[in-house]
Amino acid sequence: SLRKAVAFRTAEQPGTIVIRKDEKALYLVTRQGQALRYQISVGRDGFGWTGIVKVGAKTEWPEWRPPQEMRARQPELPKMVPAGPYNPLGARALYLSRDGRDTLYRIHGTNDPSGVGFDGTSGCFRLTNTDVIDLFKRVAVGAKVVVQ
Repeated sequence: SLRKAVAFRTAEQPGTIVIRKDEKALYLVTRQGQALRYQISVGRDGFGWTGIVKVGAKTEWPEWRPPQEMRARQPELPKMVPAGPYNPLGARALYLSRDGRDTLYRIHGTNDPSGVGFDGTSGCFRLTNTDVIDLFKRVAVGAKVVVQ
């Protein structure tokens, strides 16, 4: 697992996720001055974004529906990829929303263990399946997510 407990200074409440894209790290605040740090992949150039969102929903073994813009760039993509070994969302997905609307961005797993730790995504945040299963258990729907 690429997870470890670390000292972490923040004013955010326990249960908050703080993503530091330049570190390729996701921090889950566990208590004052402490967090769990997970290694992640972040959006490639042109797909990065920052801001405050919420975990709008959580799914085990999600289906993947590539957004329209992504299918416009990659017309060979199917409308829907079922859960399973070929699904790029991996074992779990946390759906990020802003003002009650889905942003189309996710925190999700990957079935490709080499697919973590670089800027390759279209704006999503990718963890290993082992780590996303761990994070999924710890994070509540409605949790605040700060992307820096």
